[in-house]
Amino acid sequence: MNLTKRLPARRAARGASEGGTPPATARLGWLDGLRGIAALSVALYHLALPFLWVPHGTRVPYYLDPGVFGVLLFFLVSGYIIPASLERRGDVRAFWVGRAFRIYPVVILTVVASLLLLPRAHTVIAGWSFEHGLLSLVGNGLMLQDLMGIPSVIGVMWTLTYEMVFYYFVTALFVMGRHRRSAPIAVGFAAVALVLGGWFSLGTLSVNLTSTRHLVVACATIVLMAMVCIMTGKPALTRTGALLLGGLGLLLITLNSRATGFETMMIFATMFSGTVLYRLEHGQIERTQALLSCAFVVACGFLTGYLYNRGAALSQTFSGSWMAWSFAYLAAWAVFAAGMLLRKRRFPRWLSWLGAISFSLYLLHNPLIHGMNRLLEGRAPIESWTGRLVQFGAFMAALLILSHLSYRLVELPFQNLGRRLLKAATRPRSRAPQAGTQAQAPVDVVDAEPGAEKVRATTP
Repeated sequence: MNLTKRLPARRAARGASEGGTPPATARLGWLDGLRGIAALSVALYHLALPFLWVPHGTRVPYYLDPGVFGVLLFFLVSGYIIPASLERRGDVRAFWVGRAFRIYPVVILTVVASLLLLPRAHTVIAGWSFEHGLLSLVGNGLMLQDLMGIPSVIGVMWTLTYEMVFYYFVTALFVMGRHRRSAPIAVGFAAVALVLGGWFSLGTLSVNLTSTRHLVVACATIVLMAMVCIMTGKPALTRTGALLLGGLGLLLITLNSRATGFETMMIFATMFSGTVLYRLEHGQIERTQALLSCAFVVACGFLTGYLYNRGAALSQTFSGSWMAWSFAYLAAWAVFAAGMLLRKRRFPRWLSWLGAISFSLYLLHNPLIHGMNRLLEGRAPIESWTGRLVQFGAFMAALLILSHLSYRLVELPFQNLGRRLLKAATRPRSRAPQAGTQAQAPVDVVDAEPGAEKVRATTP
């Protein structure tokens, strides 16, 4: 298999699966909606205002954590679409260029804007980042900070670490030809979480500042070497680079996770379950196998919270009680399943738009909350319902406007730039076609994610 060969236009249009894939616009509307719901849930949870208005509302996160719900829903969506994006491209280098130009511009914008606009007293930037600037820059730049003992520059960026490691795994499986084995991989992660969820040692490799520095240097060297190999476009080197990334990811989640083992393993079980559902929809896996594996993962997700998210472990988990995790886990699956059942229906345009701007919304809401706190500093708390509604409405309007501007002015232009650069780097030298052959237009396969553009054929 030539890992760097572009897929033919005909195959790209119908997808990499044998059974065919519907056009991008028909497939992705429901995923846009789910991403919008997930981003909004996280933002409202961190804003906290809606919970303060409802009687006993502050107890809601104890029984079902809205932040965990939103994050897990994001992970299910990523699991569904990311492997499909790589397989549709058929090109590991193009996949990573697409990922870089989608993620990094908005992250850089958010961090730089937070540093420039928010005073130190109200900064959203982690204090560790000021004290150890270079380590923080490299760790967060690699998007591996949560697995290297380094605080995220902005708190919500911890999820990007797990997204990044998932990309590592997907890439390694693809070059090994094991990418269709999503069901046993999901079951394996879930089984490890259930049996060994409370056993994993946390921070084994980053026990102090010196060891953290060594880990960062080692990880940076490995990732740089792997990316150089991948960017050569040569199959043998691409395989080497992908396996380096996969091995590094497995090492980090096993030995140096910040959270308890059951959460780390269940995150990857959840992502690969999303892939299982993609394969089920497109006829790449038997229905019985897919449903049984997903049912096992859901059961493990609930049980691991009940078994391990208690006592001293609560100080190291993402939620405040076993119910907060377990019920949020079930809710994320229920909403994703509902979206999948309704996937052939037309979703409201405003919900699809919310999904398109969801990444910017997810990153920008925390800095905006800190900015709002700065503006309200020294003022008496708003007691009236009218005042609270005005405050909430002003915040949401500002968040949606800023997220839309970020999407239109940063996300889309940089994604287009990435495609143009990749196209220029992979464009064959101009030459006349040989007799009896027909010149074939290369395919510009963009990220098949919610909010992305359609797959299209282009001429040189």
